[in-house]
Amino acid sequence: VQLQASGGGLVQAGGSLRLSCAASGRTFSNYVMGWFRQAPGKEREFVATISRSGSNTDYTDSVKGRFTISRDNAKNAVRLQMNSLKPEDTAVYFCAAGSRFGGVLYYSAAWYNHWGQGTLVTVSS
Repeated sequence: VQLQASGGGLVQAGGSLRLSCAASGRTFSNYVMGWFRQAPGKEREFVATISRSGSNTDYTDSVKGRFTISRDNAKNAVRLQMNSLKPEDTAVYFCAAGSRFGGVLYYSAAWYNHWGQGTLVTVSS
């Protein structure tokens, strides 16, 4: 599956952005989807994951209550709604797709076998 992320940009602290990830290729509903981010000088970190059906989601603690992951299997898309953004949310955000395991949610980057190109989110203070 090929992934194309979009929606990044510059926003003031407290603002909102919605990231989108369009998938093409293999059956989208076969994949657990996730969002990761990588800030300058830091390692890539897990942000959110959603199950194949969309019924289950989970988030890293720092974004719980502010970010929402969703998917539309009919449109082959996954989204990340980001509210109450903070300067520490500044990073390149990547969407990822995984199908290697039978688990409901994937938290490790190693479990994902397809990655988008990344979209930059910059939050100014």
